[in-house]
Amino acid sequence: MTAPELRPSRQYLSGFGNELASQAVPGALPAGRNSPQRAPHDLYTELMSGTAFTAPRAENRRTWLYRRQPSVLCGSYQAYEQALWTTGAAGGKKIPPDPLRWAPFDIPAEPLDFVDGLRTLVANGDADAQTGMAALVYTANRSMSARALVNADAEMLLVPQQGRMVLTTELGILDVKPGEVALVPRGMAFSVALPDGASRGYVCENYGAIFRLPELGPIGSNGLANARDFLAPVAAFDEGAAPEGGFEIIKKYGGSLWTARQPRSPFNVVAWHGNLVPYKYDTVNFMTLGSISYDHPDPSIFTVLTSPSDTAGTANCDFVIFPPRWLVAEDTFRPPWYHRNLMSEFMGLVHGQYDAKPEGFKPGGASLHNCMVPHGPDAEAFERASAAELTPQKLDNTLAFMFESRYRFVPTAYAMDGGALDVNYANCWSGLKDRFKA
Repeated sequence: MTAPELRPSRQYLSGFGNELASQAVPGALPAGRNSPQRAPHDLYTELMSGTAFTAPRAENRRTWLYRRQPSVLCGSYQAYEQALWTTGAAGGKKIPPDPLRWAPFDIPAEPLDFVDGLRTLVANGDADAQTGMAALVYTANRSMSARALVNADAEMLLVPQQGRMVLTTELGILDVKPGEVALVPRGMAFSVALPDGASRGYVCENYGAIFRLPELGPIGSNGLANARDFLAPVAAFDEGAAPEGGFEIIKKYGGSLWTARQPRSPFNVVAWHGNLVPYKYDTVNFMTLGSISYDHPDPSIFTVLTSPSDTAGTANCDFVIFPPRWLVAEDTFRPPWYHRNLMSEFMGLVHGQYDAKPEGFKPGGASLHNCMVPHGPDAEAFERASAAELTPQKLDNTLAFMFESRYRFVPTAYAMDGGALDVNYANCWSGLKDRFKA
C-alpha cells in the first residue's frame, strides 16, 4: 500500500452488492475454499460478517480476508475523549417543533483530524438496538496519522463538501472528492487523509439495517443509482515497518469511543473476496427522473440508498440527492410544495443553490425539518416560482442531499449552542401573505 495520496490511475472494482475478489500478491487468494488448513503465503484467514450468518442469501453480506496478522492483535482499550461525537436520541436536547437551519460550520484553526473533527448535529434511535441514525458534520485540517477508526455501532456514509478525502480501508484505498460519497461498512477499519488540508463534510452514521439500493417498482429495471457505478477498492496493504509507538485504533462501541495500540498497521489484508466492501459513488452518474407533464413528484424518486425498517416502505434512513436536472412540468409550481411529513428530514448542501431556499441555505450548512414540522419554499422562492414563465429550465451547478428517517431527530447541545444555528430561520416565511380572493 502506497502513501495515502490521490492517484489518477487508482483502480477499482465495480458493482453494488456484487461478489468481488482482489489480491495484491499473485496466488494470495485461496482457490476452491475459504479457510484452507494453511492459507497461501502463510497468511491468516479472517471472516468479517456484516449480517447474521442466517440472513437470506440475497441480503447476506460478508467478506473473507487473508491478512498478515489477524485483527485480534490489539492491546486493551481505554476511554477516548471526544465529547462532540454523541450517539442516538439520548445524546440530544429537548426542543420545540421548530424548523432549524445552520450556517456553514467553521473549520477551526486548531489541528484536528477526521475523528477529532466529527460533531453530531442530530440523531435518533439507539445504536445498541440497531435502529435509527445520526447526522454529523466533520471539520478537519490534517490527515489521520498512524491511527484508524473502527465504528462497531454503525456503517458510515461520508459526503465531502470541501476538500478531497483519501480513504484507506482494510480492503484498499478510495479517492473521494466533493460530489462523490463513500460508504464504509460497520466494523471495518479505515483512515482518512486530507490532501487539500482544511476540509468539511457530512456523515450519516447508520445504526440500522445496512444501506442497499432502493427497489424500482414501476420505474422498471433501470434508473436512479446504477449498481455498476459503485466502485470498491482493489486489495492493497502496508508493507513498511510499524510506526514508532505502534498503531492507534479508535473504536466506537456502545456509544463511546475507545483507544488501543497494536504493533502493526491494521491495513495488512493481502487478498479478499466477498460482498461486504467499502464503496464510492459519483453523484453525476445518478439517473434523475421527474415529471414531463405536470406536478412536482415526491422526493423519493431521488433516493440513492435506503436502510429499511421493520415497516415496509418506511425507511430507517433514506439517502436522497437533488442533483442537476431539467424542469419541464407545465402549469406547475416547480419547487417543492409546502408540506408536513411523517418522515423527518435533515438536509445539507454540497455546492450551488437549493431551489426552495436560494439565499439562506449555504454550502456547508444544514437544515432540519422534523416529523410534522411544516416547511417549504421561502417567500422569495414562492414569488419567483409563482410568476415564472414555464419554459424548460435546467437546474445546474447544484448538489443538495437529504438524510430522511422515520424517527424524529433530536439535536445535540453542539447543534443548538455551537454558534452556527440560524435563530431567524423562520423569518424566511414571514413574507407569505394571505392572497385569497373571494
